[in-house]
Amino acid sequence: ADIFYNNCFKNGVLPITVSPEDLEKLMDDASRGSNATLSVDLEAKEIRGPDGGVVTFDLDDFKRHCMLNGLDDIGLTMEKAGAIASFEKKNAELRPWA
Repeated sequence: ADIFYNNCFKNGVLPITVSPEDLEKLMDDASRGSNATLSVDLEAKEIRGPDGGVVTFDLDDFKRHCMLNGLDDIGLTMEKAGAIASFEKKNAELRPWA
């Protein structure tokens, strides 16, 4: 289950875990057919139903940041490109043999 959960994030899929009671509420909302609109607010960590009901979900801040900014492992590394370049330059000065 952990592998699937983490792979979802790597593929831009938001795996949400909710309580059985909240799942029942969401399923009732979804069963309304084409008039059933569920919206996911990733910033607030909420799912809103067509009647205005709100279901909250947990998601750690790091994964939320990545999803909100469309970041994968490479994107995360590129966010730190300046710090990496600075380290490499300083390291080359301090340890030219390395």
